[in-house]
Amino acid sequence: MSDGQPDVNKQALEEAILYAKKYIEDLLSFFGLNTDVYATSSDDDVVIELHVPSTHLNGFLIGQRGETMHAIQFMVGTALKNNGHASSRVSVDIADYKKQRAHHLSEFAQQWLDEVKKSGKPMDLQPMNAADRRTIHKLADEHGLTTESIGEGRARHIVLKPNEDKLPPEEEIPPSDAEEKPAKTKKTKELKNR
Repeated sequence: MSDGQPDVNKQALEEAILYAKKYIEDLLSFFGLNTDVYATSSDDDVVIELHVPSTHLNGFLIGQRGETMHAIQFMVGTALKNNGHASSRVSVDIADYKKQRAHHLSEFAQQWLDEVKKSGKPMDLQPMNAADRRTIHKLADEHGLTTESIGEGRARHIVLKPNEDKLPPEEEIPPSDAEEKPAKTKKTKELKNR
């Protein structure tokens, strides 16, 4: 392989980032919003991150539970693929909604993680979107728990599970103690009453 290969990939990524930035800025201009979108890629160059600053249209652009924002994200990703850009995931964040949501979710998740650790029993969480599931998977891993995503579409949810390697061994009654104490039965009670 030539030494120029990483430069070609880096150049292709930069072109994809510029295309995605222009695409979302053009889309926002249809709503009368002329703003500069901050565009970058994740540390591993797998995700194109687009940050739209806070405006008077936040509620409209984010939508209920972030659904409009996710639709915009899908449109940008599809436009990239349809125009021959390298396949990359796209993350659109409007007014730091995703960052704030991840923070709030991690606060709730701490309670769930503590409960699973304490009880040692699995816990089914409510259905959540892929970004929220990724947050929970990461937090659970940091706390030594395992996770599993179950279901499809909008019903997809996480099951938090204690890590099997870290469970305390189940306590057993030693056979000598069990043999020494006879079980009380009705007959034993009747004999005492006589």
